[in-house]
Parts: sequence; structure tokens; C-alpha cells
Amino acid sequence: MLNHAHPAAQGSYREVWDRSQDDRAGFWLEAAEAVEWVVAPKDAIEERSLTEWRWFPGGELNMSANALDRHVDAGRGDNAALIYDSAMTGTRASISYSELRDRVARFAGALRAQGVEAGDRVLIYLPMTPEAVTAMLACARIGAIHSVVFGGFAASELAVRIQDAKPKVIVTASGGLEPNRAVEYLPLVQRAIEICGGAAAGVQAVIVRDRDAVPGSAADYASETSARWIDWDDAEHDVTPADPVALPSDHPLYILYTSGTTGNPKGVVRDTGGYAVGLSWAMRGIYDFGPGDTIFTASDVGWVVGHSFIVYGPLLAGGTTVLYEGKPVGTPDAGAFWRILSSYGAKILSTAPTALRAIKREDPELRELTKYDLSSLKAVYLAGERMDPETWHWINDGLGVPVVDHWWQTETGWPICANPLGIEQLQTKAGSTTVPMPGFEVCIVDADGNDITAPGVEGNIAIRLPLAPGALLDIWGGHERFISSYLAAFPGYYASGDAGHFDEDGYLFVMGRTDDVINVAGHRLSTGSLEEVLTMHPAVAECAVIGVHDELKGQHAAGFVALKHGEQVHREELAAELVSLVREHVGPVAAFRDVTIVERLPKTRSGKILRKTIRQIVDGEPYKIPATIEDPSVIDALIEALGRTVHAPATTQIQVAAG
Repeated sequence: MLNHAHPAAQGSYREVWDRSQDDRAGFWLEAAEAVEWVVAPKDAIEERSLTEWRWFPGGELNMSANALDRHVDAGRGDNAALIYDSAMTGTRASISYSELRDRVARFAGALRAQGVEAGDRVLIYLPMTPEAVTAMLACARIGAIHSVVFGGFAASELAVRIQDAKPKVIVTASGGLEPNRAVEYLPLVQRAIEICGGAAAGVQAVIVRDRDAVPGSAADYASETSARWIDWDDAEHDVTPADPVALPSDHPLYILYTSGTTGNPKGVVRDTGGYAVGLSWAMRGIYDFGPGDTIFTASDVGWVVGHSFIVYGPLLAGGTTVLYEGKPVGTPDAGAFWRILSSYGAKILSTAPTALRAIKREDPELRELTKYDLSSLKAVYLAGERMDPETWHWINDGLGVPVVDHWWQTETGWPICANPLGIEQLQTKAGSTTVPMPGFEVCIVDADGNDITAPGVEGNIAIRLPLAPGALLDIWGGHERFISSYLAAFPGYYASGDAGHFDEDGYLFVMGRTDDVINVAGHRLSTGSLEEVLTMHPAVAECAVIGVHDELKGQHAAGFVALKHGEQVHREELAAELVSLVREHVGPVAAFRDVTIVERLPKTRSGKILRKTIRQIVDGEPYKIPATIEDPSVIDALIEALGRTVHAPATTQIQVAAG
């Protein structure tokens, strides 16, 4: 039986975190009791070296059985496991645990009929439909290692992932749906296989789910590549449903390529046992989530947020997860998220700050919110990029529930820092990710790797090894690359690539990527702190600050701002007001003078602003538009807007009231 009341909830946050450090083995073996094991582990961790460790050695389990079968066996088979809501087609469907288990077992049998065995890779290239969840859990059921690639990725980027993972089968659909257009997937899959050299790609079969709204079918491509192209229903015809296979705890569950990867991709390898335990603890300890609860995670299964908190986490916890095909605005309006939360009685909303900023831009007064009953909503969780304090205050005041800006990465699999509502609701602080979670000893280190952790001291954020259960164990295809990418910079630590500081209460403030720290005449400035100031202006919806090459100062700060809808401003006046704000809150040392007004900021599909690409364009350096970009046309608009950049006088003293 699943125990919703985690033992950790009996003590305060500090007691729980201290125990995870002082009695690591006992803490995580106890946490492992929330998982159903075929062979229970006797030890929590095997530390093979400073750079190599394995969680729950000797343990055997199956992730699909933990996510589905055990809940059915416990009598919760009729409970809703997955709610599918497509704003693109108008489809709404609720799938029970029993039904989802049967779908997964059947498709696992279809994969096995195509020769897929434990350890083989399956590449999943699907839109946000129930088939994506089914395919992921089907792979886990038979021990195949899945690699989900965001639907619609360019053929060249899909090809490098095929070349790296070498999947035996690709699972795809005729296409995905965006507002006002359909994206055909099958020509992209065909081209990607051709780029890989056809038969040399190793892809033996492509299983295709047809969608009425998108042209194309498996039959159209049957003779186009060396792989077999098979309709989904045909693949499932007359197959034997697959039972879950017992797998070692360190068996790879999936490979997930980090966003923005180009050239040689970097595939994060996630284990099965550690991930199951880490996520199970997080669902209770952080989210206070269990059977009977519903979570709406507004992300995509192509990202780590989708893996952890659309699919695996909620189902491990025995709750209901909402799979949404749509946007925060425009499908049809800025009330889309509130409709979802109200319709399904969701307890948790998990999304990215960029989604809330999009809503704020369209509906700053939250008028759409008044149309819906959100009494079931208990908390909002944000991830993906730093949440600016202005937007945090806006949504916190508007919803009246805790807004948790927690911090984690593709590599860690679940939050490094958060407000653990399942243990103790801590005071929230705008701009902070709150406190480290059990298993993560977070430190601030200098460029030489010396621990300089102290209140107010900014530096590189690093995590003392070993990492918590559920964090990456390797990079696919090369342990040396894992070491060089994450462990070599600061021996004994995982280098997060982020910069920040703790305050006197032990709250962590993540100020941005380390390459987002700019050097102005010898003064190191966080672009995150400058962006905080710019968003104080009542006309600014969101912004990005970069360091531009400066012959005299080395770098100077330049701001790119998108305005709230309906705002009418004079560029010169706005620039003067923003310069004044920066001088008031940061000081003249920032040398902030350049302001560019843009319609939209270039972002990845996961909502991260492409600051590096902006800087390369401004500095006249060669640049490559990342495959993860949401809309490539935004780059052309940015270049055009640069011709209208306002260079405000550095001595501007005009004041503006912060809104």
C-alpha cells in the first residue's frame, strides 16, 4: 500500500534535512519503503569512487509496475490516472489506472513484437497526447530505455539524437498541432533517418499514430527508408500484453538530451531505483501530493519537467495528472490555465515563469481568473528559469496560495531547492528558491573550488557529491564526458553552472547562469539582479539583460524589454526611466544605457530566454539558432529591433514610480 504520510512529515524541515546528511543510508532506505521492490535493497548507496556511485545496489524493481500495477492491485484501478485535455482539438478524456495499465501492457507487447528487449533504446517523438505517456511507460515495462525528443524538432537535430542513442524503434505520430498550424512529423523522421545513413541508423521500425488533423500515415512512407513503417493499431494487433520485467536499480530508465544541445548531444542517463525513490519522496515531502490529488504540470514530456511531474512522479504517488495540449495564452485566451485547474479540481499547478509572464502580459489584471473556481488549488510551483520578483508578487497576490520558485535541472531530475510544503511551509521570499532538499548539500564555491558559503557571498553554486537519488549517474556513451562536464571544475562537487548566494536564513538566491555574470570595469554584476530592476517598471512585461563588449569597460549592460499589451511608450522616455531605475537600485557602476524594445524575446520551447544568442548577435559573433527555439522568426525581429536601440545618456536622472 502507498503511504501518503511520509515519515519525514513528523519533523520540521531542518530535522529532516539534518537526518538526510547525518544518517544518509538510514534516511534513504526508509524513503525506499515507499517503492514496491521485487528484490528489496539492503544498502542505500555503493560509492565506487568520488565520481561514481549507485543507489540501492542489489535492489530490483519495475517503474511501470510502480506507476500503474500496484495501484490497481491496491484497489484504486478505477481512479483517474491521466486526464487528457487538448485545446487544439477540443478532446477531453479521463483514463483510469486500470485502463492505462492495459494500454501500456499492450503497447509494450507491440514493442517486444518488433524485437525490442531490455537495454534496447526506443526514441519517442510524439505530441502531447496519451500515446506519449503510454509509450514511455511501455518502454519502462520491458526494460527498454526511452529517449523522448520534443515533437517538431528539426530533422538534423533529431538525426544527431538517433546517432547517439541508436534506437531500435522510433515511435511517432503524423504530427503535432500549434495555434493556426499543423506540424508534420513524418517527413522530419524520414529525413533524419536518411541523414543517419538509412540502414546505418539502426532503426528497424517506425510506429506511427495517425491524427485526423495532420496529414500523413505509415503507409505513405513504407518504401521510403530501410526501416519498417507500421501503423500503431497494426503494431498492437494480436500481440500478447507484456508483464513488467524486474530490473536492477541502476538500470537506465531513459536518456534525456539537455535543451540547446547542438553537434554532439549530451544525453543525461537516469536510473530506475534512485529516480523512483527520489521522486516518491519529492511528491510527498515537497508537493504534499498523494492518492486523490490532481496535479496540472504545464510542460511537455520532451523536457525533464514533463518526465518527472507529468508522468512518473504523479503516477508513482497514485494521484491524477493532467496532460494538456495547448498554450497558456491564445488557446483560446489567457484563462486557459485557470480553466484546467477549475475543471479538474487540481491541487497543484507546476509551470515555468515564462508562462506566467505571458499571462501577465495579456491579462495583467487577472480578469480571466474571476471566471473560474480555484478553491482546490493549494500551491503553484515554478521551474525552468529564474522567477523575477515582480511577477512572483503578481501571481502570489492574485492567487492567494504559496508560490514556490524551486530550482532544479535536467541533470538532477527533481528539485534541489524548494519550499517543502509536505513537511513544513516555510516563509517565502521573492527571488529565492527557498532551501536545499534532503540529499543535496548546496555550497557556494569560488573559481578555485574553495567553499566560500556565507550569507551574502556570491559565487558558483555547487553540490557536494554524491548527488541525491534520482540525479543523473552518467552521460550516455561516456563516463569521462560526465566527469568533464559536471565534476572536473570543482573536485568533490557537482558544478551546477549557476551563480548565486545564500542569505542569513539559509535561503538560496539563484541569480542566473555563471556565463550570465558580466564584468563591467572590474565589477562583477549578475544579469538577474539587473533584470529584477527593469521588471519594476510598470510597462515592462519581461526582459533580458546581456553583457555587450565594451572597449573601455570590458562589458556594459544592455537591456531587451517586451512591453505589456496595450502599453504605449516613447522609446527615449522609457530608456531614460529604465536607466534611472538601474542607477537607483544598482548604481552607476552597471553602466546601463542601451535599451531595445522587442515584441517578443527569443526563447526555447521550455521557456528559457536565449541570452547567449542575443549577446552573440549584438557583439557580431557567429551564432547558430538553437534547435530548441520556440519561434525562429523572433530572431529576425530582434535583429530589426537592434536598429532602433536607444542609447540613453549615462547621466539620466529622470525618476519613475515602480509599479
